[in-house]
Amino acid sequence: MERKGCYSVHMNQLSLTRRAFCGAGMALVGAPAWAAEPRHDVTFLEDFDELWRTLGERYCFLPDKRTDWDRVRSFYRPMALAAEDDAAFTDVVRRVLAELYDAHTHLSDPPNGSPRWPLFDLLAERSGHAVTVAAIQSGSAAADAGLEIGDRILAIDGRPIETVVRDLMPKCLSKPDPAADAYTINVAVAGYRGQARMLSVSSQRSASRIVRLPIKKWPKLPDVESQTLPGGIGYIVIRSFADRAVEDAFDKALASLRNTPGLIIDVRDNGGGDTAIARPIMGRFIRERTAYALMRRREGAGLSAPWTEYVDPKGPFTYSGPVAVLTSHWSGSMAEGFPMGMRDIGRARIVGTKMMGLGAAVFPIRLDRTGLQAQYSGEPVYDTKDRPRWQLVPDVEVPNGGDILAAGIAQIEKAISRA
Repeated sequence: MERKGCYSVHMNQLSLTRRAFCGAGMALVGAPAWAAEPRHDVTFLEDFDELWRTLGERYCFLPDKRTDWDRVRSFYRPMALAAEDDAAFTDVVRRVLAELYDAHTHLSDPPNGSPRWPLFDLLAERSGHAVTVAAIQSGSAAADAGLEIGDRILAIDGRPIETVVRDLMPKCLSKPDPAADAYTINVAVAGYRGQARMLSVSSQRSASRIVRLPIKKWPKLPDVESQTLPGGIGYIVIRSFADRAVEDAFDKALASLRNTPGLIIDVRDNGGGDTAIARPIMGRFIRERTAYALMRRREGAGLSAPWTEYVDPKGPFTYSGPVAVLTSHWSGSMAEGFPMGMRDIGRARIVGTKMMGLGAAVFPIRLDRTGLQAQYSGEPVYDTKDRPRWQLVPDVEVPNGGDILAAGIAQIEKAISRA
């Protein structure tokens, strides 16, 4: 997630109302007793309407989606009214957000049993009439289980994959959208929160095999680690931009690598965080205020004119050697904005694969009556040439399964030799 850091926050402020009830279908004089409908709790309905209006006005990618937003209201509003409890209403809200097929737009704390957000540990893509594994996150349960790039996914938990994709597909599209299909395929292979998965796959070596993917608890690693690689190149891995301590930890790491001839910064498994943390890190590589991105926001049916975001230099010294930033499909949000920004300030080349494609700063929304919290894409981000961040391509693109670190080292060695 990329949160708003130093940007001005235009957070939706929903008014707090008392819990309201309506007596629907009150019996008229002389009407039979069975004509009266039961009383309905409209708390869910009021929160649904607030959510629908807010996203309709402020979700930045709505003009580009094939989501029929009026149909979303007519399709899901009766479900909100009929919801019998908080769990049922939460599922309605989750489904409304999924209609936007945007991995940056979702419930903040979905319950177990909800579909996971993509990407989880696999990247799957259509290949002709098949769905195949395109990339696997290093160290994941999918990697441990022996899945391979190119494996064809036949079924998930015993159900044909096309059936799973059909059930998860947004219901309110005005027409089919390849982007919605790609998103839903990766929701399908991600499985459900708190639950293991079982995939049926085939490959050139085997007609069909069962691959079980248990829930894996990832080891807790520091947000920042550093070392000197063979050949004297500095190496810093940043696993998150979500904690204020990251900035100080990076400064200490950079100080220890101050005299290295080149530097690699690794954000391959970084899910993002706060602009206010990433921007000062970029400031360690420049000597004057420099533009690093353009941004817009919703304005009526379209987007506003762009404004420019800047990085200010930060001391006590400026690292001047060549820099490469490593990326992967699991670099998300601010971990996409950081490499893009480093490239745009003229201080790094991006080496790796395409990233998650999360193209906007997000805003929180809290439904005051139920307390449900979510986030949505609010301000799309572009590089200084006005190219969308969600279409960002590395300068040196490494094939899926390739050695990204080795490619980064080669890039730095080439830059050192030129210098």
